[in-house]
Amino acid sequence: MTEQFRLDGQVAVVTGGGQGIGEAVCRRLASAGAKVGVFDMSADNANRVAKDIGGVPMVGDLTKEADLDRVFGEVVKAAGPVSILVNNAGVASRKGRDVPIWESVREDWEYVMNINVTGLVLCCKAVLPGMIEKKYGRVINIASIAGKEGNPKMGPYSASKAAVICLTKSLSKELVGKGDICVNSVAPAVIQTPILDQLDPAQINMMLSKIPLGRTGKPDEVANLIHFLSSRECSFTTGFCFDISGGRATY
Repeated sequence: MTEQFRLDGQVAVVTGGGQGIGEAVCRRLASAGAKVGVFDMSADNANRVAKDIGGVPMVGDLTKEADLDRVFGEVVKAAGPVSILVNNAGVASRKGRDVPIWESVREDWEYVMNINVTGLVLCCKAVLPGMIEKKYGRVINIASIAGKEGNPKMGPYSASKAAVICLTKSLSKELVGKGDICVNSVAPAVIQTPILDQLDPAQINMMLSKIPLGRTGKPDEVANLIHFLSSRECSFTTGFCFDISGGRATY
């Protein structure tokens, strides 16, 4: 029997690939045979991970279309057309701005939405024409349990991740009939990554208290699920949101 979930000959791009969940995904997909573009704002992080896995560093700002044109052009030139896109990059809040909605300001919303939603859409636009031309592709969008339940004092983040879940559903329907292109999302609960540094400890404890398994998730556990969603074997599931929440969400 041949090994399942192999990604030989495929090119993947992982946004926010220089640390946390993104780094774990880069390493997992590379171990399955993919050539991975490590997209990160930090040149040090992108270069470090790309060097370790034999990938392509992609340094830029995913909210700037000029940067996207450049970095996606670089990865196509270096490795070939992108067949897997993992939209992982995201922020929890403007630093120190975990506040109730009535205390929020416009900049709180714009900062989070610009990265978590607009940046994701722009990355999709960068690769989808090529996927449609080849009639094959996999897009995995990293949402959050907050996008289903709404976390207090995390209004912009919760709303942005709800948008990611619904955009996934909408995009999957738009791509029906255009080939073997599947679009899914993943909704983690609290995962032990640097994004937790943006949150107040009381906020983290509140979220942990809602997880039946009683612990944070690990980046590798999320990467395992994303590996399947990136594979050819994931061929009859699209538009779905997969929970990885330690039992917090079963719906």
